[in-house]
Amino acid sequence: MGGYGYLTEYDRVAATDPMRASGMVAAWIRGDWRPLFAQLRAERPVFSTAAFTLVTKFADVHEVLGHEKVFTVRPTRPQLDAALGSGFMLSRDATPLNWRERGLMQTMLAPRDVPTVRELVGRCADELLAGFTDAGPASGGGIEVVGDLFRPIALRVCQEYFGYRGVEAARLSGWVRDIIKDCYANPAGDPALHDTAVASGAALMNYLRSELGRRRACPAVDDVFGRLAALPLSEACEIDDERIAVNAAGLSLGFVESGPAAMALATRQLLLRPDVLARATRAAREERPEDFDPYVWEALRLETFFRLMPPRLCEQDYLLAPGTPRETVIKAGSVVIPALASAMYDEDVVPAPEEFRLGRPDHLHIHFGTGHHHDCLGVHLARVIIPEAVRRLLRRGVALAAADIAFDAIFPDSYTLRLEEAGVRR
Repeated sequence: MGGYGYLTEYDRVAATDPMRASGMVAAWIRGDWRPLFAQLRAERPVFSTAAFTLVTKFADVHEVLGHEKVFTVRPTRPQLDAALGSGFMLSRDATPLNWRERGLMQTMLAPRDVPTVRELVGRCADELLAGFTDAGPASGGGIEVVGDLFRPIALRVCQEYFGYRGVEAARLSGWVRDIIKDCYANPAGDPALHDTAVASGAALMNYLRSELGRRRACPAVDDVFGRLAALPLSEACEIDDERIAVNAAGLSLGFVESGPAAMALATRQLLLRPDVLARATRAAREERPEDFDPYVWEALRLETFFRLMPPRLCEQDYLLAPGTPRETVIKAGSVVIPALASAMYDEDVVPAPEEFRLGRPDHLHIHFGTGHHHDCLGVHLARVIIPEAVRRLLRRGVALAAADIAFDAIFPDSYTLRLEEAGVRR
């Protein structure tokens, strides 16, 4: 749809049915979003529809995300609260709960754990890859990397590092999917999706409450949940068992699906560029993982795992981009959506944004957001987990197969690739 007149079509439909036109925009974003965002950046960078205002320029995305008291995360609060049965820090910007529990969890996810977690990911990936052979009838020379590699790696991290022990991986994955779908892929408020999410959230919280009691009885394991279980409860710090369980739930919600999604999308972007793939594969087979990691982050600039940040609610009239041609007053009560994917293609900030270039400044890679949400709680861990999983796959030798990534709602669900070597290179 490279030459498609998105705005012409939008204006035509919006003249008689504004809500249907808003739905068209949402569908375009789920599809080939690049030409849409390019047209918006050029012609209507602050794009107001009947349902939401889409912000597409790098500077404006930073401005919205940097003013958390004006652009709050209140729109996600009802779904998360219903699923977890209590308030969660990510839906409570600029509040004592957010600052208190954000600091607590940053302490639990200690930077000293980074080498151990990278080693865990590499070991898990190699074990999984060793189960596939080019000539084997089960694989046919291929591997479905989402379900058979990347998601199992994420679930193993949840089990061994986060501390989700004694729960079936498939069950945990299902709970997380149900909750995230309701929060971020249910714009029409489908009651069936919401009810499913609430039921899955209740099951997740019941598991965590039970596990908390078990951990207190057997406190030997040093993982994140074990550290939480060992905390002294304090009325002064407003930390009790329910707050511990809610924050433990947030570990899986922020990682079980977004982690594999990032791994799959980064892999696709590398495979689409044979010259880049060759260089990345050579780097993957060297002894310094940090030489490989930048390949993954530039790949994810080209196709990030969050095209849009969760919606914000504008709490008061706000003048966005003052003094520029796109200066806009955003009215109180507007739902504002920052388009991360578009921002990382902004020609005013990113030279030759369509090109794969190593060495771009770090501040251009805003996969984890910016402003108040610049550092997700486990950003230092994500920065090794995601590239290490992709690195181990490329060490094995991999090529595109016939099928592209298949999606389930917002999640990459399957991606079959062809293995090119008989054994995992160690």
